[in-house]
Amino acid sequence: MGGRVQGVFYRATAARRAQELAITGYARNLPDGRVEILACGEDELVQAFIKWLWIGSSASKVTSVEVAEERADAGQGHTAFRSA
Repeated sequence: MGGRVQGVFYRATAARRAQELAITGYARNLPDGRVEILACGEDELVQAFIKWLWIGSSASKVTSVEVAEERADAGQGHTAFRSA
């Protein structure tokens, strides 16, 4: 995610939304000011989560969301969604 997404509770809010949707994975800050998210779960729930990522926390201003498909085993070992 790009825009104002660091220091505005974006990761914590994303973690709450992911938990509501039974999505596992993580959200972490990148050095360039963006946030990287790995979302694993049922396709329709992941798609709903991706739509939500454009909204984010009340203080965020999301200007871009890039989506890339990963191998099914990329999320292996994630039993919850964590914010790092």
